[in-house]
Amino acid sequence: MHNLKEQILLLISTPLYLIIIGLELFLSNYRHRKLYTVRDTLTNIYLMLLNGGIDLLFRATYLMILDLCYRHHWISITNLFSYWFLLLLAEDFLYYWLHRWDHEIRLFWAVHVTHHSSEHMNFTVGFRSSVFQPLYRFVYFIPLAYLGFRPLDIVFMYSATQIWGIFVHTELIDKMGWLEHILVTPSHHRVHHASNPRYLDKNMGMFLIIWDQLFGTFQAELSEEAYQPTKYGLTTTPEKKDPVHIIFHEWNHIGKDLSRKDIGWKEKWNYLFGPPGWSHDGSRQTSEQMREAESRMYGEARQEPPQQETILI
Repeated sequence: MHNLKEQILLLISTPLYLIIIGLELFLSNYRHRKLYTVRDTLTNIYLMLLNGGIDLLFRATYLMILDLCYRHHWISITNLFSYWFLLLLAEDFLYYWLHRWDHEIRLFWAVHVTHHSSEHMNFTVGFRSSVFQPLYRFVYFIPLAYLGFRPLDIVFMYSATQIWGIFVHTELIDKMGWLEHILVTPSHHRVHHASNPRYLDKNMGMFLIIWDQLFGTFQAELSEEAYQPTKYGLTTTPEKKDPVHIIFHEWNHIGKDLSRKDIGWKEKWNYLFGPPGWSHDGSRQTSEQMREAESRMYGEARQEPPQQETILI
């Protein structure tokens, strides 16, 4: 089901990935920075293969649904430049909301959590896929088909922007000047993968950072002096890191919450569709609650009166 454009994209991107990964490995060893571990890299590849396999198996189904919608499209864009430029903008805008709701709705976070489970930041973390996302991702792109964008072109544009999305998973590229105001950069994406409270659920874009700036989810990367060292991974590290647990650990926690006998349907609904970290008894914290607690702590620290010096006579 791959079209010619996707095949060309694959032929170009594969050697590009190998080159940048090899370069990052060389530079990290040269600078004595441990950016890779064998286990973490193998997990990244394993999750990528599972995601890709599900996508291939389900592709005929979602392309058929997108094609059915395209047959009833409302608009026809005849200018070639306008067609591809508007497809880039519209697809990236809809991906922003897909990604944002993957973070803000626990049911979808249970799928996306695998991508954030690495405690490292390197190019192969970009392959650490949300395994089951292909089963629902296409739903977000249905409006594109109604707007006159061909299904195979929608899939191609998503694949093309993903190349950039993988490139931004690195610690070795600093801020990129004026591009920081337009594109998602490695600096922006380091924030996105950090588990520091101030950084949680920020910088959701794939290619353009303008959506985060428009919708209030933007956060610039701060220096260690201005904030604190960046910590990657989840706020709570999974008990096990075996291949099965890394995919299903959040589903297991959801199952335990839903099977509680001391809560009603409203609480069960919130455990499934509320934000990750929500709890009926306040025993856990959402990202917003963690951010507020950290803000109060920093505020109290700033307001603390200076200690008077004790003079010994």
